[in-house]
Amino acid sequence: MNYSTIKKTAVAATLVAALGFADTAQAQQVFGGRSQYRTWSIGVQGGITTPNNVIGGGNAFGQKVGYFQNKVGEYYGLTVRKQFSHLFGLEVEANRGKIKTYNHDLSGPAIENSRGARSVETSVNWAASLNGVFQLGTIDFLRRENAVNFYAKVGLGAMAYNPVQYANNDFSGTVVYDNSGKWGEGIIGDREDKGDRDNKLTAFVPVGVGAKFKLSEVVALNLGYTMNFTDDQIYGPARQSSYKGKFSSVMAGLEFTLGSRDKQNLTFANPVATLYDELKDPSLRNEVEALKQRVSTLEGTVNTLSADADGDGVSDKFDKCPGTPAGTPVDGSGCPIKFPEPVVENVASNGYYAPIQFEFDSSVLKTSSYSTLDKLAKEVRDNNSSVTLDGYASAEGSEAYNMTLSKDRANSVKQYLVNAGVSSSSITANGYGEKNPIASNSTEEGRVQNRRVEIKK
Repeated sequence: MNYSTIKKTAVAATLVAALGFADTAQAQQVFGGRSQYRTWSIGVQGGITTPNNVIGGGNAFGQKVGYFQNKVGEYYGLTVRKQFSHLFGLEVEANRGKIKTYNHDLSGPAIENSRGARSVETSVNWAASLNGVFQLGTIDFLRRENAVNFYAKVGLGAMAYNPVQYANNDFSGTVVYDNSGKWGEGIIGDREDKGDRDNKLTAFVPVGVGAKFKLSEVVALNLGYTMNFTDDQIYGPARQSSYKGKFSSVMAGLEFTLGSRDKQNLTFANPVATLYDELKDPSLRNEVEALKQRVSTLEGTVNTLSADADGDGVSDKFDKCPGTPAGTPVDGSGCPIKFPEPVVENVASNGYYAPIQFEFDSSVLKTSSYSTLDKLAKEVRDNNSSVTLDGYASAEGSEAYNMTLSKDRANSVKQYLVNAGVSSSSITANGYGEKNPIASNSTEEGRVQNRRVEIKK
């Protein structure tokens, strides 16, 4: 795999992940948000390095086909990680150590002074990177408080290193190459130049996978394998002058989660497992069953209250007159409303006119009264006679209010007669309020009859 392609891919992946963590964090909001979790952790780790990786390819040393370089170097460091969701986190990683490799052939890598170099030890003074860590899955086993978490990571970092080449393959004997103290912008060999450095700085791309084993609510065992790709000759000069140095590290360490133990570690949070646990929790299941029972009881009560066998709009529980025929107007207790018999002939032979009826708390004439008042107006005009209008009200409301309402009703009839051509001086309008009821005010039927204007000639 070409290093430049890997670096571009890693940079793009890291930036997209860093800028896009809000999307995965938003998904986490469904489960309560990050505030309910512990999201910060620090780790210590140690392990070994090898000068090759699982995807193949050779370095300047040990390129013989089928040959596995068995020289390993020590490697150790620290990590600080912020988990943004159960799927993604950002990690700062810092390491240091050594990378060792050798070649069987004395005529292998070329060096400046033409002497053969059979082994090289590259000291990594420090290596620091920013990694995007992608959680691949959290698996719960028999004890659900423990878990195994698989992850992958990719990042971009910088490394300060110095290779030392030896004439022997056991990293001893004559040193044939060592540029320590000569790296920098100054003239090589001028040790007093302020630009001299003991290490060379280069960029690298770490790509790795691993697994974390939850040991407790605070501590997890972290096992990881990382391939590190550089664009530099990290093993020093060689005949293969264009080689790109790479190495792998196998690490084991402990990770410590920071924050209150009352909160769950977001690294090991599995929303599906959490939902499963909640559904399987006996106390929650009992609460659900109790809630179902309460809902069932409530539904039964609603059905009882809404039952209406005769269809009159009043529940059977409150219906005092069950079995009312369909379409019968009923009052609030479900009993039929009795209305006064209509007057077939408004004008009796003796000149008597039926009272003019009004709605509750109203002085507006009903249209059904117009024919009666038209006949009355004609009779008064033709006979040049006079008429007295006595207004009344039912016993609802105060006496003073009903007195005013009764006068308004009488004046409403008077105004109609005047508009019909009757002289105002021929009409006397009186209001008597609740006096002289013609029916009982204790029933709606009686109160309907008492809301009237009587016509007297």
